[in-house]
Amino acid sequence: MQPSERSVQIPARLAGQFALITGASQGIGRAVAVRFAREGASVAINYVGSNAAAQETLALVTAASVQGGYDAGRHLLLPADVSVETEVKAMFETLLARWGRLDCLVNNAGIQAPSASESLDIASYRRIIEVNLTGAVLCAQQALAHFVTRSRGNIINCSSVHQLIPKPGYLAYSISKGGIANLTRTLALEFARRGIRVNAVAPGAVETPLNAAWTGDREKRAVVEAHIPLGRAAGADEIAAVFAFLASDEAAYITGQTIYACGGLTLFNEFRENWSS
Repeated sequence: MQPSERSVQIPARLAGQFALITGASQGIGRAVAVRFAREGASVAINYVGSNAAAQETLALVTAASVQGGYDAGRHLLLPADVSVETEVKAMFETLLARWGRLDCLVNNAGIQAPSASESLDIASYRRIIEVNLTGAVLCAQQALAHFVTRSRGNIINCSSVHQLIPKPGYLAYSISKGGIANLTRTLALEFARRGIRVNAVAPGAVETPLNAAWTGDREKRAVVEAHIPLGRAAGADEIAAVFAFLASDEAAYITGQTIYACGGLTLFNEFRENWSS
């Protein structure tokens, strides 16, 4: 049984917070939205594409609020393509008009596509960079403009183990996550004296729709999990727990850091046996 399947006591660390999660209609973004609601936050669910999927997230978020005994009427659905500056600005205008403030931005929206690097379609490359990296910059700019007026705020970027571990065949994705690493550190240093924290979570292999190519195939899954020191993929809710910690006051002295929630992938599992000496 995975930890995510056990009955655990969820703390109430985010009561009264207002949080925007981009790309929250599925996967890690959905899990983060639900976890934040369970801990008391009001959640803005950003999405692009399927309104039905976003509505499913909203239903789960609402149920989580009710379960925790919190006000379930302040959650928002905010459609916007994070790579488009005008849509990002409009999203923040709507959010601040409704809520009056924002406490936490989770830059989670991301896409990937496989391609041999020598034949990578540049239009595809640009789209991945624009969503994964430029989108995070655009949302951070809007959040920071608000945070500096309050001398407080929190940005959590969703990175990947591939900000550190190369991912051949996914050049644009790897570049975008390397950029997220430096975005996190640069903003954290620039805004630390203004009461604003910026961190990142770097998941490894997670059971999400983005990884559907192997999660539902026994043989492919076995190949993936053979490379993970803990021997299994993560549930999205396990990753969401790390985001909730960084959003809480328990992480008040943490900024500029990437937390690798990866089951030990960054330990280089191939060196478990000392073949190199």
